[in-house]
Amino acid sequence: MATQMAEPALSATQDTAPDSVVVRFAGDSGDGMQLTGGQFTLSTALAGNDLATFPDFPAEIRAPQGTLFGVSAFQINFGSREISTAGDAPDVLVAMNPAALKVNVGALKPGGLIIADSGEFTKRNLEKAKYDTNPLEDGSLAQWNVLAFDISALTIEAVKPFGLGNKDALRSKNMWTLGLALWMFDRDRQPLIDWLNAKFKTKPDIAAANIAALNAGHAYGETAELSGPLKKLHIDPVPAAPGLYRTITGAESVSLGLVAGAQLAGLEMFFGGYPITPASSILHYLVRLKEFGVTTFQAEDEIAAICAAIGASYAGSLGVTSSSGPGIALKGEAMGLAIMTELPLVIVNSQRGGPSTGLPTKTEQSDLYQAVYGRNGDAPMPVIAARSPSDAFECAIEACRIAVEYMTPVMLLTDGYIANAAEPWKVPDPETFAPFKVKFLQEKNAGDVLLPYKRDEKGARPWIKPGTPGLMHRIGGIEKKVDTGNIDYSPENHQAMTDARKAKIDNIAVPDQQVTLGEETGALAVVGWGSTYGPIRRAVDNARKKGRAVSHIHVRNIHPLPANLGDLLRGFDHVLMPEMNTGQFKTVIRDQLLIDAVSLTKTSGQPFQIAELDAAIDRFFDGIANNEGGEVPANRQQLPTPESGHDDGSLKAGGDAQ
Repeated sequence: MATQMAEPALSATQDTAPDSVVVRFAGDSGDGMQLTGGQFTLSTALAGNDLATFPDFPAEIRAPQGTLFGVSAFQINFGSREISTAGDAPDVLVAMNPAALKVNVGALKPGGLIIADSGEFTKRNLEKAKYDTNPLEDGSLAQWNVLAFDISALTIEAVKPFGLGNKDALRSKNMWTLGLALWMFDRDRQPLIDWLNAKFKTKPDIAAANIAALNAGHAYGETAELSGPLKKLHIDPVPAAPGLYRTITGAESVSLGLVAGAQLAGLEMFFGGYPITPASSILHYLVRLKEFGVTTFQAEDEIAAICAAIGASYAGSLGVTSSSGPGIALKGEAMGLAIMTELPLVIVNSQRGGPSTGLPTKTEQSDLYQAVYGRNGDAPMPVIAARSPSDAFECAIEACRIAVEYMTPVMLLTDGYIANAAEPWKVPDPETFAPFKVKFLQEKNAGDVLLPYKRDEKGARPWIKPGTPGLMHRIGGIEKKVDTGNIDYSPENHQAMTDARKAKIDNIAVPDQQVTLGEETGALAVVGWGSTYGPIRRAVDNARKKGRAVSHIHVRNIHPLPANLGDLLRGFDHVLMPEMNTGQFKTVIRDQLLIDAVSLTKTSGQPFQIAELDAAIDRFFDGIANNEGGEVPANRQQLPTPESGHDDGSLKAGGDAQ
């Protein structure tokens, strides 16, 4: 075992325990870092801490082992206070190999703790990570506390009684590391032991080996005579209202919200999807909810997926489809079909970096133009944006309600961060949600005549199940005649139908916009949408503690906008709009409300840090003219880090040079 010591970032005493800690697990994409992080998240939630996570993994299906671009990482921020982001800089970095250290060490706070597997710091692995010398030995890590020991050898020793070869034994290395982390933060092992027994119930030897590794890592922290940085640290539970809580990811939250929405509408649900990162998890989760009247269909492509969902809506089910930006582009013409036929449909877009295939495993908010404007013809569609994993549940219900009450497709925006991240969720009382039961047309609605496009007070046409006696009517994507739905190319009719479809969306009842934090007037409003919620809230809170007249406004209804939003924003001297794109929502706000907002943009595949927003807010109060807004550069503290590099083709699977 090797140690290096610096001034610690974490207190080792109970009296001065911090109110939050950020831990990052990092290793090769085959080291099980996402699993380790997920199970540590579970133990943290059971301990009563508030938390937020940020998983990050390579775009490659299986990057060559030990390479910089093959590093997978999982960051969790947890504490005894409200947690709204995954944290800026880690206090603790667990590095399973040299590449994981190289890519992530620059993010670690000065005085932070590095726990490294010295057994992986071989000459070959150091070369793959582009180290000239071993950083565990050359003093280059002096600003941090370093605890390096041979986790690989200790894992092999722990599972030796189960007769596993070295390769199979090392698959339990992440459990050994997790055991040490559980000891360090005073976590209970039993829930994870129960989980391992359930996961490997058909392979009891594998379960036993993983449990042995977990226990060995815990015992190492408990019994080894470690001097210096490794101490047990207890983080008190966060005060919370009584109720049933669970951890939830955005993908799980969307799935449950869709099912709840279908139940509130009194409908069965049909989900048509095609695998795409980061949206695939919604399909995976809904498959397990068949008992709630959910039918899932993995189509051969994106177009088939949405067309099947439209067909299901035509037949009287709630049609749902899901994708990410590239797949949403493929669905574009079929979205126009759903708008033309005026059928309810929910479209979930889990945004990722683009354009084209872009950044499959990184996050961005760059599909807002696509959501609001991105179809041929005048094809308006309501757009809702979730702000966090737990918020996605209510947003999904709202999307279902609007779809069936206004007979329209609705787009729900999440992103890669929301989809994969987890946070505690207080499970709501089902009785608090008002039903919006669907009534299908059962008889002709104009005396002896059926008018399938006759509109109600909301502008919605009736929903008619095919096969209903006497209610046969035309359907399809060619322009409808007012009221009858027959084909009609005439100029006056096209004008009337275009106006009617637009008016229906424009007149959707959207709640008035509330101020999330602060007053309704002041020097500066920081306006966000989607997953920027957490860092904006923390940064605005920081500014207000300095006595600055700053407020946070977070918009859920992107289209149509809340009716009072323009007047609300005009009550502030300045409006700052942080977005993970090049300023798309700012353009919408300027277009529709004539608000001269200032953009703060970030398109590096990384969420905003609190510190970046702190600095942006400060520039409105520094007395320097015209330095507000701008572009936030790639951040070396964040996942993914610039040091990761990329696959330049010089390595083949297994990591050997070609």
